[in-house]
Amino acid sequence: MHSLSFDWLAHAPLEPFHLDWLTAAGIEVAILRLDRIDPLISGNKWYKLIDHLRVAREAGAEGVISLGGAWSNHLHALAAAGKHFGFPTVGLLRGHPQDTPTVQDLQAFGMQLHWLGYGGYRARHETGFWQPWQVQYPHLHPVPEGGGGLLGARGCEQMLTQAGQQLNALGWSDHDGWWLACGTGTTLAGLVLAEARRHPVYGVLAVPDDHGVAQQVAAILGECGLPDGGYELFDGSRGGFAKVDPPLLAFIESCEQASGIPLEPLYTGKALWALKLQVDAGRFAPGTRLIFVHTGGLQGRRGFAPLSQG
Repeated sequence: MHSLSFDWLAHAPLEPFHLDWLTAAGIEVAILRLDRIDPLISGNKWYKLIDHLRVAREAGAEGVISLGGAWSNHLHALAAAGKHFGFPTVGLLRGHPQDTPTVQDLQAFGMQLHWLGYGGYRARHETGFWQPWQVQYPHLHPVPEGGGGLLGARGCEQMLTQAGQQLNALGWSDHDGWWLACGTGTTLAGLVLAEARRHPVYGVLAVPDDHGVAQQVAAILGECGLPDGGYELFDGSRGGFAKVDPPLLAFIESCEQASGIPLEPLYTGKALWALKLQVDAGRFAPGTRLIFVHTGGLQGRRGFAPLSQG
C-alpha cells in the first residue's frame, strides 16, 4: 500500500434540496452529495476509511481486513478501493453464504470472503477476536466494522471544509446545523469534532437505541478529551435496522420524483422522513439553513424491488 494516494477523491457537491414541505415551512436545505464522489467508492464510507488506510500504509501493511454484512456499504467501498488502488482486501461476513448483488461485487472486486455465521460475528467485540485472523493474514491491517472509531471520525471532519467552500455559491453566508443518518455514530462524531460546537449536528438513528450510538459518539469525543455534547439524536429506525415499510418507500419515491435525487431506505430515506416529522412539528424556525448529508449507500437499493431500478 506504499503508493496509496488520496488525491484522487472527487469533490462532494453541495446542492439545493427542493421539496414542497421544506418550502412551505421556510426551511432551506442543501444536500451534500457524498453519493457522487465516485461511482463505487461512494458515500461516507470512503471518508471513514481515509485515516484507517493511512495508518495501514504507515504500518507497512499490504492490505486490509474488515467486517460487514451481505449488503455492507462499508465492505463494498473497501473492496472497490482495494481494486482501484491495487491492495488486497479480506471481508469477514455476518451469517451464512448469500449471493446478493453486493456479495457478487465484493468477489468481482477481488475481496476474499469468510462467512462467520451469526454467533461468530457476534464475537467481533470480544478480546482475542482478531488474533487468529492476524495469524492467517499477518500482512493485512484490521479495520473495525463500518470503519468506525476515532480514525473513522477524523476522516469525516473534512466534510465541513468541503461544504463550507460551497456555501457562497448557494447564497448562504453560513449554515445553522447538520442533518444526517447514523448507523454507528462515527460520521456524526466527525462532524461534531469539526464543528467544535459552532453549529449543532442532528443525527437520525437508523438502528435502535440499544445499539449504543450515543455511547460510541461520547467515547470518540472522550478520546479527544472533549465533553459529550454538540449534537442531538432522533429515532428513525422504524423498529430496527433495515426495517423498511411501504409508507417509507412511498415517501422516498415522492421525494425522489420531486428533487431528482436518488435516496436509499436504510439511511438517507429514514433521515429525510425524520426531518419532515421535525419540520412539521415546528422544530426549526423559518429561515433555518441545514446541510443534509447524503451518506451514499445507493448500491444497497438493489435489495428493495420498488427502488432497484432507480
